[in-house]
Amino acid sequence: MSHIQTIFLALIQGLTEFLPISSSAHLILPSQLLGWNDQGILFDVCVHFGTLLAVIIYFRKEIYEILVGTYNAILKRNPNEHSKLFGLLILASIPVCIFGYFLKDFIEVYLRSSLVIALSTIIFAFLLWWSFSSARETNTLKDLNWKDAFFIGLFQSIALIPGTSRSGITITAALLKGFDRVSAAKFSFLLSIPVISLAMGYYSYKLILTPNLKIDFLNLLLATSISFLSALICIHFFIKIISKVGMLPFIIYRLILGVFLFLFIGF
Repeated sequence: MSHIQTIFLALIQGLTEFLPISSSAHLILPSQLLGWNDQGILFDVCVHFGTLLAVIIYFRKEIYEILVGTYNAILKRNPNEHSKLFGLLILASIPVCIFGYFLKDFIEVYLRSSLVIALSTIIFAFLLWWSFSSARETNTLKDLNWKDAFFIGLFQSIALIPGTSRSGITITAALLKGFDRVSAAKFSFLLSIPVISLAMGYYSYKLILTPNLKIDFLNLLLATSISFLSALICIHFFIKIISKVGMLPFIIYRLILGVFLFLFIGF
């Protein structure tokens, strides 16, 4: 992979990982339009590490409070709202682990197509619009309970379908449960930490099994750095945009992208 390809694809991954517009829909276009080969497992590990590092650094204060709160809850028998949030994040991560484990082969064989991605991009744009337009937005993270977390976790499993967008579907679920848009986005970002960590673990396992692996350290450094910086900027501006404007720009963008994908595949 050339350095130009690495920069371009890492930038796309970093910008689209946390926006409700589907990273898979954006990664398929350059590969098919420009005839680029698959970026490889090592690239996937690096860009996932970059985006994971971005969300950890951006929410470092919240993560610190969650870890300290969980420590106090376990060792000092002092349950608190931060330890509760830790437990709810774990609970919400369980469904995607189960569905991902049992359905990964089916998804790889039958769902990784341009048609599925185009359909998902449009269908879930309408679902995001419906959840946003009908949202009560009366709840915050302090109101989150185990039923809400499990509901959001079930919806997150739908993101296994290419073109769905993990952040988009989890924010949709949170809005449907009455959470305000900023709280919905914040929980979605925090929920990405265990999910991206698991994805990294899966890709790393596949990497170990890959024979005769060629390593371009400059490309890997580029991929990690660019995905990190672009994801960090993306998180910052996304929260500002949805707090002031809402989800409409992303809904419109998804619809346009979905139509373009249909035209591209000649449906």
